[in-house]
Amino acid sequence: MTPPSNSGSDSVSTPAAVPVRLVLPADPLLGTPGQEVVARLWKRQQTPAGWLYQVGLPAYRNSKDGDVEAAEYRVWVRAPEHVRPVDGVDYDQVDTELLQKTPQSTARELLGERRPSGWVLQKLRDDRGPARSVLHTPDCEEAPPGAPVVDLNRALDTAEHAGTRLCVLCGCAAELTPLLKGFDRIGDAGADDS
Repeated sequence: MTPPSNSGSDSVSTPAAVPVRLVLPADPLLGTPGQEVVARLWKRQQTPAGWLYQVGLPAYRNSKDGDVEAAEYRVWVRAPEHVRPVDGVDYDQVDTELLQKTPQSTARELLGERRPSGWVLQKLRDDRGPARSVLHTPDCEEAPPGAPVVDLNRALDTAEHAGTRLCVLCGCAAELTPLLKGFDRIGDAGADDS
């Protein structure tokens, strides 16, 4: 297997394979220790789990007419666990695919990790008057442990009750108030609704 060649002066150059040391595993069945062999590095690819290198190992194969011919066996291996550089080799020319940022990863970088979805209701009782409650986000320090998580519609229905307040410590009030009072009245959150 040979790399494709360029057939024109105006074509883009094809990255070339370069030597790299491949760390082979020990074989307990044969009693051989781990060893390093020189292989050809064809491609590097960055993944969320780390780097993968596509290396080509010299091998033999049988041809259709029964002869034995030289061949190359290509395999993806993890770097740096399975490969070592060869002194003096420039690896800048190797075809390299960097991990592309997804819109989700960009948003996560800008906004941070998302909180768990839903809301939890903390029921408060005192001896005077009707039962009262507080809505929290599930990860709020003030939320009762083990309380069931409710969805948005149930949280909005609960928030409309006179005895329910929205926690300001965890951001529940900031999330639900615009939905209850309208986005144009966010600044009037403490004002009378009449």
